[in-house]
Amino acid sequence: MTGLVTVLGSGAMTNTINGIVDSDVMLVIGSNTTETHPIIGLRMLKAVNNGSKLIVADPRRIQLCDSSELWLQQRPGTDGALINAMCHVILRDGLEDKEYIAERAENFEAFKASLTDCTPEWAEQISNVPAADIEQAARTFAAAERAGIYYTMGITQHTSGTDNVCALANLAVITGNLGKAGAGLNPLRGQNNVQGASDMGCMPTFFPGYQRCDDEAARKKFAEIWGTPVSDKPGLMATEMPDAITNGKLAGLWIMGENPIISDPNSDHARKAFEQLECLVVQDIFLTETAEIADVVLPAASFAEKDGTFTNTERKVQRVRRAVPPPGEARDDLSIINMVSNRMLGNNRGGYQGSRDPIYHTVPPFAAEIFTESASCWPALTGISYERIDEEGLCWPCPDADHPGTPILHMGGFPRGKAWLSAITWTGPAELPDEEYPLILTTGRVLYQYHTGTMTRRSEVLEESAPSAYVEMHPEDAKSLGLEDKEVVRASSRRGMIQLPVRVTDRTNKGLVFIPFHYREASVNLLTNDALDPQCKIAEAKVCAIKIEKIESESVEITLN
Repeated sequence: MTGLVTVLGSGAMTNTINGIVDSDVMLVIGSNTTETHPIIGLRMLKAVNNGSKLIVADPRRIQLCDSSELWLQQRPGTDGALINAMCHVILRDGLEDKEYIAERAENFEAFKASLTDCTPEWAEQISNVPAADIEQAARTFAAAERAGIYYTMGITQHTSGTDNVCALANLAVITGNLGKAGAGLNPLRGQNNVQGASDMGCMPTFFPGYQRCDDEAARKKFAEIWGTPVSDKPGLMATEMPDAITNGKLAGLWIMGENPIISDPNSDHARKAFEQLECLVVQDIFLTETAEIADVVLPAASFAEKDGTFTNTERKVQRVRRAVPPPGEARDDLSIINMVSNRMLGNNRGGYQGSRDPIYHTVPPFAAEIFTESASCWPALTGISYERIDEEGLCWPCPDADHPGTPILHMGGFPRGKAWLSAITWTGPAELPDEEYPLILTTGRVLYQYHTGTMTRRSEVLEESAPSAYVEMHPEDAKSLGLEDKEVVRASSRRGMIQLPVRVTDRTNKGLVFIPFHYREASVNLLTNDALDPQCKIAEAKVCAIKIEKIESESVEITLN
């Protein structure tokens, strides 16, 4: 069990966005920050201008590499080996923060022993990062007074995703970089209010506030608050649901604000599973690809059409106020949920009164009431109220009404007492290149599109800037296949096939290709692997084996910007 319960349980930054500029060293790994989190990327560039040293670990040459002191171009799926080797160098050379470890960590000897063979030379053979660069990165990070780690799904979407995060936590602990400004372990959340959704218990193993459903005290508390017995059995992770449907264990699904037909790895498998459901309900602001196959579509309100709170990646709880009413028959999510639940209860029991208006075009009066209930469930929110965040948000934990909030976590210690240093054994990806599928595929986002394009592809300006999918390929790979820049090719894996143009570039290493995942007409998740991390059940969307083939027949013309 990790000692960093709040970090790994919630996926939240330990530090603040504005505090990035206070860093002496930044390690950005598995995050194309300037394109996927551009405001945070600007903070990083400002920190560099202020003298901060930037280390980038990414298989592709991203924009941050241009401002970095060191670029570690690891093979996809080898992050754990790279991080372990950095920890090996730090301990081998006595660069660790000995006082911090003695006071605030445990399991150190077992952790140290697990790194004995994780030399830079060992990691070079696995990751293709020169041993000298690994040594330099380790020394630079360890020498900093304030070193921050920043990562996203390039680290987590692997069968070793949990181990990768634990390895980063180890690195932060042994260098004493938790609980102080300009440092920390900082996952950057990928979607609006995903932090708030997690905080409120939108995970199958937790009640609100990361209180486990198999904990008897937590169950008793929530049963009393909600006035009904609660189950001790965890539900399914989203990644487990397609197989559960196929195996006859799941008959109905209600999807809110998600488009898994495009975003799920091995998405054809997901589509076929959803088509088998007895009832599929989709609640969204537009008719997404997933909504197109739904039995019932519930039109939802956008962020500007509802009232409530959002919690951002730095744990800051902020007010959201409706600027305009929802169009047509659209409703805010809270009203929809309560209207459905009241009908299920025969309209006579429970629920919030405001939701019973069949034509609901006023701001729901019950959003504040629900937030108050949430604050009573979780001590980290107890001191936050609508009145306190009327003008400016507060970072949880905020245990009482006089508390100023907690911008930086772990300044006084860890929730479990001491941080647990995890002995991590690196394991490779579930699928590696072979003779039939000789290339490694990795995926990601581009600046001008967002997620599955549900909103951004409806913007003429954004669509003109990034109108179509493409596959980045190293010049040597393109030459070996007789391919020219912008030529349309066939990309296929063991799971599917798409057609799209080649973009010949040295941004990727030989043997690696990159495809953005926003585009339904060339949906890369038809190719990606849905193998799961055994602990958190995240899918390995960031690495799989594919092949690229020349299309001998007349090519389809696709526009590239």
